[in-house]
Amino acid sequence: MNPEKDFSPLTPSIVRALNDKLYEKRKVAALEIEKLVREFVAQNSTAQIKHVIQILSQEFALSQHPHSRKGGLIGLAACSIALGKDSGLYLKELIEPVLTCFNDADSRLRYYACEALYNIVKVARGSVLPHFKVLFDGLSKLAADPDPNVKSGSELLDRLLKDIVTESNNFDLVSFIPLLRERIYSNNQYARQFIISWILVLESVPDINLLDYLPEILDGLFQILGDNSKEIRKMCEVALGEFLKEIKKNPSSVKFAEMANILVIHCQASDDLIQLTAMCWMREFIQLAGRVMLPYSSGILTAVLPCLSYDDRKKSIKEVANVCNQSLMKLVIPEDDEVDETKQPTTAPQIMEGDQDESLSKQEVTSGGKSFPPQSKLSFCLAFCRIQVTLNLDGIVQVLDCHLHDSTIGMMTRIAVLKWLYHLYIKTPRKMFRHTDSLFPILLKTLSDESDEVILKDLEVLAEIASSPAGQTEGQGAPDGPSLRPGQLELHIPLSGRASTLHAGGTKGMECSPSTPTMNSYFYKFMINLLKRFSSERKLLELRGAFIIRQLCLLLNAENIFHSMADILLREEDLKFASTMVHTLNTILLTSSELFQLRNQLKDLKTAESRNLFCCLYRSWCHNPVTTVSLCFLTQNYKHAYDLIQKFGDLEVTVDFLIEVDKLVQLIECPIFTYLRLQLLDVKNNPYLIKALYGLLMLLPQSNAFQLLSHRLQCVPNPELLQTADGPKASLTSKKTSVTTPAIDYTELLQHFEKVQSKHLQVRHQRANRGENLDRRTVF
Repeated sequence: MNPEKDFSPLTPSIVRALNDKLYEKRKVAALEIEKLVREFVAQNSTAQIKHVIQILSQEFALSQHPHSRKGGLIGLAACSIALGKDSGLYLKELIEPVLTCFNDADSRLRYYACEALYNIVKVARGSVLPHFKVLFDGLSKLAADPDPNVKSGSELLDRLLKDIVTESNNFDLVSFIPLLRERIYSNNQYARQFIISWILVLESVPDINLLDYLPEILDGLFQILGDNSKEIRKMCEVALGEFLKEIKKNPSSVKFAEMANILVIHCQASDDLIQLTAMCWMREFIQLAGRVMLPYSSGILTAVLPCLSYDDRKKSIKEVANVCNQSLMKLVIPEDDEVDETKQPTTAPQIMEGDQDESLSKQEVTSGGKSFPPQSKLSFCLAFCRIQVTLNLDGIVQVLDCHLHDSTIGMMTRIAVLKWLYHLYIKTPRKMFRHTDSLFPILLKTLSDESDEVILKDLEVLAEIASSPAGQTEGQGAPDGPSLRPGQLELHIPLSGRASTLHAGGTKGMECSPSTPTMNSYFYKFMINLLKRFSSERKLLELRGAFIIRQLCLLLNAENIFHSMADILLREEDLKFASTMVHTLNTILLTSSELFQLRNQLKDLKTAESRNLFCCLYRSWCHNPVTTVSLCFLTQNYKHAYDLIQKFGDLEVTVDFLIEVDKLVQLIECPIFTYLRLQLLDVKNNPYLIKALYGLLMLLPQSNAFQLLSHRLQCVPNPELLQTADGPKASLTSKKTSVTTPAIDYTELLQHFEKVQSKHLQVRHQRANRGENLDRRTVF
């Protein structure tokens, strides 16, 4: 510093003392400055006061010499003390040089700067609020200062500034938010603590509505929630908890839509506390905002669905996620299927206070001027927005499809995805059928899932697709070409009951509930693809085939399922698969409780529909000789069963063939064939039944099955009556035969059986010539 320079009105002794390295001498100089400024205040000499502040600022506080800077800082504080209530007129000149020293490399000088600013702010009080932004900026830097003394000093200043803000009604929150938004992303532990403390203070002030600006700081708050410090995490939890309480109290003023995506991001956080907190917020948002959240459904599902498969270590997150999922599902309503998406906005409207008041005022006029309580106003506002909210169905389906394709997701997530698809097909069938072609392959693939519960839900979805009246609008008749084998003819879809009214275009079928068994263009496509999947995955057929078909019989019309599958198998080129599939279907038909009604229908063959079904099944059942006989037993066509068994002498008898005969004998002893065993008492009217059973007996080697059937036949009364004569009485073999003979051409059926078995024999010989292992195990 130049000793020759004029520093008046500061005296040379004051200047020397301010430049001294000893604190005591600088303090004496500060007292002299305080006295001098008081005189200027008394004289109302504004120019002199400004001149003193300028000298202390430019020549001392901003000097290159450290002791001079210290002297300038204590001098500026002395000026502020002397000015008292008038210090507000000079705050900019007083504060700026002090804040500059906050960045000084010398920690002692930063401490003196903090001390000086404390004295300036303490005197000015509310007058410093116009300069709050620069003060906060400086304090946020000192909060992370490595020196403990500086940090301690900044904390004192921080508490003082918080007291001033709390007491004031003139705090400029608008200009402060951008700075808060910037500083909230600091990674420094102390800076984060500083930010959270200020948010808690501002949130506690009744006249400050920080909730309006929550979207701008919410992401930063969740970032801080993941801090390593337990204390900071706890503070952040408290802050977020206070905000959530405020949201519940005043939901009409909350900008739900602006924060939805922020929550979606943090609901996927790896940190458990962040994820749980975000999920709790999401739950409240969905329940409070309702359909306002619908446009963000795809993002919400992306975050929520994986959580449903969490184990007990994350039980809390899983439970909240489940509530979110259920609540979101309830927001989808049938009206979403009627909205024309091309005419509706794709973003959710925000419930703004002005719009709310306007809409409420209209409501009050129409309701006779009655006023509504706050919660009712919110409900009305949300209802008012409902018609403007569009369900982002494409996005939702894309998310669900991705999760089904992901083999790593847990069972509960897969179940939830399938529940969503089923729900969407129920609520918005018209729009969902636009996605059916893309969903169909993965739904079929899901039938190979390891979980029975997943398969059940998957079958529910497929059954809904196959039976929904909405699917009929996509096309009629058989499925598209790619689903059929080359050269395969379009197949007739059998209809019965209420299903026929739908296929014929009747209104009754269209008015059926979604669970009503009906037929649409996807039913037959489903049956074809299901059989193709069984054909390509024999293990699936072996392990889950019966389970899948039985469940479908519960979900859809059992007669339609068997009729269509038999029709498809009639044209099956893989004869070995056709035989296996027919055997599986026959076992299900004869043993499953779900098929009780269908068995009764076939047992009597009283109607044209039942006879038509028998003929259809018979033609496919011919792929397997033993199942064909069992079908004849079921339908009480005993003479035809006997005729078939007579043809068995021309077939290639293998171990597998005899095993099937063995199983049929075992089946005859089951409750399903009780009526057949009782008919053995009426020898006169059922001679071909007895002859057919003796035919089976003659086919069997002397095994357990042979002994079982032999003992049964020994119980038949009056064996002499087994002698029958060919003639007029032959047509009266049983009451059943006489009733059904006019409607069924058994000669043609027998010829068909021979033709099918001839094909099987040719294929077996061709495979043998190619050296393939047939595993025939022929019995000689």
